[in-house]
Amino acid sequence: MLNWFQALLPKEGKFFDLFEAHSRTLCAGARSLRLVLDGGDEVPAHSADVARFENDADLVTRDVLLAIRRTFITPFDRSDIRDLITSMDDAIDQMHKTSKAIMLFEQRNFQPDMIRLGDVIVTTADLIAEAMPQLRSLRANAARLNVITEEVTRLEDQSDALYDAGISALFRGPARSDPMAYIVGAEIYDHLEKVVDRFEDVANQISSVLIEHL
Repeated sequence: MLNWFQALLPKEGKFFDLFEAHSRTLCAGARSLRLVLDGGDEVPAHSADVARFENDADLVTRDVLLAIRRTFITPFDRSDIRDLITSMDDAIDQMHKTSKAIMLFEQRNFQPDMIRLGDVIVTTADLIAEAMPQLRSLRANAARLNVITEEVTRLEDQSDALYDAGISALFRGPARSDPMAYIVGAEIYDHLEKVVDRFEDVANQISSVLIEHL
C-alpha cells in the first residue's frame, strides 16, 4: 500500500522541470515586452502576449505550490522552493503590470532608455533561465550559479543608471512642453526598472539556496 501511495506522489525532479518551465515563460514574456517597446501598431498584440505568458506562469506556480504539499522529500527546503517560484512569478507579474500601464496610457512610442531597459530585461531573463537547470546539481554548478547571480546584480545596477538617465532626459525634453508626457514616461520607467528589481530578487533566492545547501 505504501509503495502504491508513494508512486502517486510527485518526484523530486518535478520541481526542477517546473522551475525550467516557468523560466521559459519569463524569457517569452521578456521578449514580448521588448517587442512592445518597439512601438507602433503592434503594441496591443505584443502586450496581449505578455498577458498570455503571465497566465502560463501562474499555472506553473500553482503546480509548484501544489507539489510542495504533496511531496514527502523535496530537493531543498519547502520555504526555499516557495520563495524561489514566488520571486520568479513576481518578475513576470511586473512585466504584465508594465504592459498594462503602456496600454492604459495608449503609448506607441518609447524613449531610447526605455528600449535599453527592455534589452536588460531580456538579458536578465535569459540568465535566470540558464540558472534553472543548474539547480539540479548545486555543488557541481555552484561556481556558474554564483557568476549568474552576480551578473544579474550588475544588470540591476545598470537598470538603475538607465532609469536615472531616462528620467533626466524626460525632464529636459518632453516635460518642458508637455507635463503629462513626463508623468506617463516616469511611470513606464518605474515599471520597467521594477522588472529588473524582481529578477534580482530571483538571483538573491538562488544565492540563498546555495548558501544553505553547500
